[in-house]
Amino acid sequence: MTEMVAYCGLICRTCPILLATTQKNKEEQARMRAEIVRLCEEHYGLQYTVEDITDCDGCMTEGGRLFSAGRNCAIRMCARDRKLENCAYCSEYVCATLEAFFRTETAARTRLEAIRNSIRQRS
Repeated sequence: MTEMVAYCGLICRTCPILLATTQKNKEEQARMRAEIVRLCEEHYGLQYTVEDITDCDGCMTEGGRLFSAGRNCAIRMCARDRKLENCAYCSEYVCATLEAFFRTETAARTRLEAIRNSIRQRS
């Protein structure tokens, strides 16, 4: 895979929070963060304000800026504790936490399953 895939199967470079972080135009950045607030409520039932959407260098960052939801993400914490590249490498794939996440992020499941299949083919 040429894309950097997060622990959960999302593509890092398309993360709205990362895109807002890298946006130089402050007005556009504010608009993007407002959209993130809307998406978090609509897709995940999470209540944030625009001020809650802080700069983030990605959930896989070591010592960089990290969005609070990323810092507290059960999927991220588990994968990091197990020292996994992403959840496709986990012996307990698909766990209940990941299964719940896949209800709103079906493309993430497809991505992780493709990685898992490629791992099996190499073995």
